[in-house]
Amino acid sequence: MKLIVLTGIPGSGSSTVLNKALEQVDYLHLNYGDIMTEIAIEEKIVDDRDALRKLPAETQKEIQKKAAARIKERSETSNVIVDTHCTISTPSGYLAGLPIWVLEALNPDTFVLVEANPDEIIVRRLSDETRSRDAETAASIQLHQEMNRAASMAYATLTGATVKIIFNHDNHLEHTVSKLVEVLK
Repeated sequence: MKLIVLTGIPGSGSSTVLNKALEQVDYLHLNYGDIMTEIAIEEKIVDDRDALRKLPAETQKEIQKKAAARIKERSETSNVIVDTHCTISTPSGYLAGLPIWVLEALNPDTFVLVEANPDEIIVRRLSDETRSRDAETAASIQLHQEMNRAASMAYATLTGATVKIIFNHDNHLEHTVSKLVEVLK
């Protein structure tokens, strides 16, 4: 069984590409944040996902560890693709989305990064009325994608996984989906 980690910054189209690819392959799709929320609710620590980020850091780390173990367990009987953040842009800098305790528990086979041109991401974000996002420049979007590349290679060094970058350009969704499907087969 395979365990794939899929990431992309907001507006890269990673969710759209993933959902279309899942129509063609037999993978269990797990969102890391959803699994963390599920565990925290089961343990009666929170009532909803938004409360997770308000928990003490040590509590969040414990939930992260448990989520990684649950995901790894599911990957023993099914091909699993985990949708998560490679890095998170915070006011104080970039935060690793997959700290060592998560990587050790998951031990994924492949990291897939979905990227797009910064200008495409800006337009996508502006036209997404379902979200309220901070305005970013093309340079800051490019930097975030570069940070994801650097982090994913560090993650791969620690786990022995491969890293695949898939470009999701406007009006090329079918081609992008086919590239992801190739990786998943």
